[in-house]
Amino acid sequence: MSHPETPHHPCHHRSRKNQDQLREIEVLIISAENLKNVKHVTKMKPYALVYVEKDLHVAKTHVDNHGGTDPTWNETVKVMFRENLLETNIIAALNVDIYAHGHVRDKPVGSARVLLCDVLKGGRPDVPVDNPIQCMTVQVWRPSGRPQGLLTLWVPPTGKFLERRESLSFSVKDVIEEEEKVVVEEDGASGGDGAGDGDGIGVGGGLVS
Repeated sequence: MSHPETPHHPCHHRSRKNQDQLREIEVLIISAENLKNVKHVTKMKPYALVYVEKDLHVAKTHVDNHGGTDPTWNETVKVMFRENLLETNIIAALNVDIYAHGHVRDKPVGSARVLLCDVLKGGRPDVPVDNPIQCMTVQVWRPSGRPQGLLTLWVPPTGKFLERRESLSFSVKDVIEEEEKVVVEEDGASGGDGAGDGDGIGVGGGLVS
């Protein structure tokens, strides 16, 4: 006696496909300051590992050979995670683990964490109003749980930078100068009354605890 074939449900395949779809975001890792010096003989040479889902994808910055406890990277990395993560996990976060490069082994320096829901707001990456210039400074935590150091980074609200910045290397100083230029132009257009109410960069903002 033959058994009836199991009916085919295309929706099951679509659901699985959606779960496996990946999203890529761009993150600018700018700099850190006042990190714990974990190298007592030679100068500390820090780098950062950046990820949302560590078992899926981890991005890495270059090693800063000169900054010591105050490294500067100014490097854009691309991080991938599951597309539906933001819907299924409200505390999904961007993680930055800082290590000191060593000849024998790399030593952990500290970690920082930013909730994705606090930085990814949607919109179109090619529309400036959807991609305002923003930097944030967050606390770095030692492996012991003690706070030491600050990390400055930039996550565009759309997850992608404007095309005009994709091939540029720039620093916090460049961002500040651009913001000041915008404010000056707006003041000139309004007849020079007042200094303007620009929001500024917000470095050292409320994310530091």
